[in-house]
Amino acid sequence: MTSDSSSENVADLSVQEVQQRLSQTLNAITDREWIPLQEALGRVLAADVISPIHVPPHDNSAMDGYAFDGAQLDRSGELALEVVGSVHAGQPWRKPLSERQCVKIMTGAPMPVGLDTVVPLEMCTRDENLVRFASSALRPGANRRRAGEDLMQGQPALWAGQRLNPAALGLLASLGLQTVNVCRRLRVACFSTGNEILSLGEAPREGAVYDSNRYTLSSLLNRLGVEVLDLGVVPDQPAALLAAFERGTREADAIVTSGGVSMGDADHTRAIMQRLGKVDFWRIAMRPGRPMAFGLLRSGSHHPVALFGLPGNPVAARVAFLVFVRPAVLRLMGAGPAEPILLRAQITEAVRKRPGRTEFPRAIVSHNAQGQLCVRTTGPQGSGLLSSMVQGNGLIVLPHDEGDIQPGAFVNVMMFDGVT
Repeated sequence: MTSDSSSENVADLSVQEVQQRLSQTLNAITDREWIPLQEALGRVLAADVISPIHVPPHDNSAMDGYAFDGAQLDRSGELALEVVGSVHAGQPWRKPLSERQCVKIMTGAPMPVGLDTVVPLEMCTRDENLVRFASSALRPGANRRRAGEDLMQGQPALWAGQRLNPAALGLLASLGLQTVNVCRRLRVACFSTGNEILSLGEAPREGAVYDSNRYTLSSLLNRLGVEVLDLGVVPDQPAALLAAFERGTREADAIVTSGGVSMGDADHTRAIMQRLGKVDFWRIAMRPGRPMAFGLLRSGSHHPVALFGLPGNPVAARVAFLVFVRPAVLRLMGAGPAEPILLRAQITEAVRKRPGRTEFPRAIVSHNAQGQLCVRTTGPQGSGLLSSMVQGNGLIVLPHDEGDIQPGAFVNVMMFDGVT
């Protein structure tokens, strides 16, 4: 990484260059722990999970019907079978069956030994203890789930680096596992900077604004499952900033701030960063979110602490978080590639775009009369218009080299739901 001293003399980096530098610089924490399955939502697997059993553990019926030996199917005429009993889930059938016999079976019930086919109830007619159905309607093995069809014993069920969502927790539970080996929860310090920033509860004063960024950024971090260390509002004073950064390096794995990274006389963040570590200050060719500071700060007790100094404008701070900080934090957590999935939608209006920077207009994605995805901007795109982030449900991603966008063009969209 380069030092801050020459940052004003270098060209703005592209979004892609910044993303590449972050991926090359940041490494996952290595600490791991065993936790109960009930507490594992959102955590990152530290090791592959090998299935200790077959799932399902036995051949079973895929539906309610009658189980029989499929070798009796002759592909013509009607097959009549004697019903000699019933099998329910969790109640194995132990008795042998003779030719032309069957058992009524419920969904999920284990298949009796020697039986491999299930005819659904709705395909049958029953007369006392006889059940009849068209032999040509089935093939041997129909409607049977095989043991290990979902997961085979000894095979990987989940891989290291996966974030545990509800489906993954259900899969682990199906293996009978009570605990899971996960990466330690990441700790991230978060604070806002600026003499003009009011904490909630303070009386309004001329020229001051209430702190919104810290609540947005803390919420975004909480959604990722990290432990947030809230350091409040720090004034634009070198001593106060130094104390906040030093606390962050002692107690956290990463620091996320907003404000104080531009070129104003009162913007001390870059100088403090340079004093505490190796810094690469980036002017990024993007809109909104051009000024963003990143560096690795020294820590006396553990690994270097990643510092993300985001812009003070509310929209710019959130866009920079979604584009850069979210993937970086997931990488630090030990998660696999985390770049958001982009959707393709047809834009319904013209958008002015200057080549040479990536732009992220706030947008509203919906379906048109034909059921296709379409998108329009939320209107004015000023970096301070936080209400536009509430009105919108995604960001249009306009590439670095692209110019003006015409109505009807297809564009990429980063949705808020699923990435925030």
